Amino acid sequence: MRGWRRRATTVVTEISSRTLRTAVLIVALLNLAYFFVEAAVALSIGSVSLFADSVDFLEDTAVNLLIFLALGWPLARRATMGKIMAIIILFPALAALWQAIVKFQHPDAPDPLSLMLTAGGAVVVNTICALILLRHRDHGGSMTKAAWLAARNDVVINLGIIAVGLITLFLVQNGWPDLILGIGIIALNGRAAKEVWEVAEEENLAAKALAGEIDDD
Repeated sequence: MRGWRRRATTVVTEISSRTLRTAVLIVALLNLAYFFVEAAVALSIGSVSLFADSVDFLEDTAVNLLIFLALGWPLARRATMGKIMAIIILFPALAALWQAIVKFQHPDAPDPLSLMLTAGGAVVVNTICALILLRHRDHGGSMTKAAWLAARNDVVINLGIIAVGLITLFLVQNGWPDLILGIGIIALNGRAAKEVWEVAEEENLAAKALAGEIDDD
């Protein structure tokens, strides 16, 4: 009887792991696809906030890929991949920061309609991702819950960008609202890259501890 229960538990765990891997892979691909869409529109209309928000999609891609790999890779390999992804996140964030610095000299308003439509698409994508991750938020560890929270919180940022579009369209015909929000999002991007690096470093230390390379004394 105990053996049967053990086998049943193993089967359920394997099915759950496969379902989680499929979910995070779908979320990662959705985020990666919309990163290119949002970044392209942001560059074409000169929007700092939209370009900075595109980095959020790259961050979510990295986090969900890490979860996907974490279910099959040893700690050391996951740690290395995590650091690579943290660097990948940081490069677009630095590019967005440079765009913000350049925009300070000439804070021209981005096209508000393009801004709002693209941010509206981001709301749809992030909402879909949040719903996909909702059933797994308490079953895949802290990173899965973090991925769900990120998708949910990104919807708020996207709504903020839509609000900037409305302000630009009806109240202030310049780029300052877009620039101010963009700087705030860039700060969040930098923090996200730091957090991914720290998680990777923790996994690296855990891998060394398991290998007996760290003396607890």
